[in-house]
Amino acid sequence: MRKIIVSTYSTLDGYIDDPQDWSMSYTAEEAQKYSLDLTLSCGAMLLGRVTYEAMAQAWPHMGGNPFGDHVNSLPKYVVASQPVDTSAWGPATVIAGDELVERVTELKAAEGGDILIWGNGRLTDALAAAGLLDEYRVWLIPVVKGGGSETLFRPESKATLELLDTTVFATGAVVHTYRPENAARK
Repeated sequence: MRKIIVSTYSTLDGYIDDPQDWSMSYTAEEAQKYSLDLTLSCGAMLLGRVTYEAMAQAWPHMGGNPFGDHVNSLPKYVVASQPVDTSAWGPATVIAGDELVERVTELKAAEGGDILIWGNGRLTDALAAAGLLDEYRVWLIPVVKGGGSETLFRPESKATLELLDTTVFATGAVVHTYRPENAARK
């Protein structure tokens, strides 16, 4: 069975908005290799509508390298409760919000590499609550932002997690890998 892995950047004070403004200087070669290896192990992406629409503005123009080419070629599943224009960044399929658990259960059972989620919000909360989220990969960046609009976790995120791994990079960035307590064990 495929795993669903959420990978997200966070400041030390728990903010995840606008990572392009505060994380780039911490993604040196070893962190880029880690990210590439994670991405290459995945056979699909699962994204919320807002994240998909933001990524669709930039990613189609980021090819020409193994990371960008792989991300752009991955099937993308967009969870949305309203219409989404998927023509900008495909291949993409919309999953209606009220079909989330059923459709994601089917995706996990299908053949292929793991399923990658970028960002951490209502989609990951719903998947964790349903026992469908297998791993959080939290990239802790040694920056105190002092405020922001999006926090790493919300009250709906309440869960008990098991630490699976910690990867430390020379830049001071750290990736903590956690499994939600209610995730299916392999």
